[in-house]
Amino acid sequence: MKWQGVLHKYFDYLPLEDRDNIVSLTEGNTPLIRAKNVEDVLEDDLEVYLKFEGANPTGSFKDRGMTVAVSKAVENGDRAVICASTGNTSASAAAFAAKSGLEAIVLIPEGKIAFGKLSQAMMHGANVIQVEGNFDEALELVLELSDNYPVTLVNSLNPNRIEGQKTASFEVSDFLGDAPDYHMLPVGNAGNITAYWKGYKEYYDSGVTSKLPKMTGFQAAGAAPIVDGARVENPETVATAIRIGNPASWEKAENARDESGGLIDKASDEELIEAYKVLAGKEGVFCEPASAASVAGLLKLDGTGYFEDGSTVTCTLTGHGLKDPDIAIESSEQPETVGANVDEVLGVAGL
Repeated sequence: MKWQGVLHKYFDYLPLEDRDNIVSLTEGNTPLIRAKNVEDVLEDDLEVYLKFEGANPTGSFKDRGMTVAVSKAVENGDRAVICASTGNTSASAAAFAAKSGLEAIVLIPEGKIAFGKLSQAMMHGANVIQVEGNFDEALELVLELSDNYPVTLVNSLNPNRIEGQKTASFEVSDFLGDAPDYHMLPVGNAGNITAYWKGYKEYYDSGVTSKLPKMTGFQAAGAAPIVDGARVENPETVATAIRIGNPASWEKAENARDESGGLIDKASDEELIEAYKVLAGKEGVFCEPASAASVAGLLKLDGTGYFEDGSTVTCTLTGHGLKDPDIAIESSEQPETVGANVDEVLGVAGL
């Protein structure tokens, strides 16, 4: 059977009532890539897989939740959707709204969104509004608007978003034949770690899998309210997608951590960029900087006794590297310019 998107595949696990209301871009079914070159540099004996969500239609994991949220909005007869976003949510909301015929209103923090993501929202026809403030302030505004006006919130506070995002855990388990021993994720607004844990529990309770993974999340050091135990008023990190100082799913993320016996820690920008480079240079996988938080966490915890040898570890890479190309250029060796002749090219190429 041809892949038709996560709502068609996992309909019985999702809240939609009628398949005729499905709004899909054939999201999901993203690669689970064995990371043997990463395994080779680890002290621990682990089998590592990368769940590359950058292969979704708009380039991030957000499409999984958005197909459910927008489909449910259509089913409910809604006319417009609204979100606050550092980028990926706005791109996904705008694309699915365009597909469905709904209006999309997007609030973004001024100057704090990667152009790769902003361009998507604009091209899909969203009404993009810049707010003089950070993401958390933008989220407060959309919450007030969705409470008082006829517009549907599609941030991860919408439970339908979490329902869709949990399907990634189903795909991981289906591919591996069971749940992994550890699942590592970036943590920003904390909806994803919440969603994965929900999905793993549902598969386990249904008898599809025989075990549950330890949920292991990593925040950026400059935006680590869960780790530090306090809201961050002005979060700063190179990882724009997780530059969030007051996560909407804070308590649920802590529950996922505690119920699974996992942890939530933080990685510095330097550690994030190092993992970002390792993934691109050693595994051929180009993810955005925030996505690399899962592998930065893997590298940080390696050899500390956290992992049991022989375990299977899955690392979610939440978005594609082209979402934030400026960081890629800034963190790479710059190209050398030569004349248009073979000798000069050979001199630089080292052939």
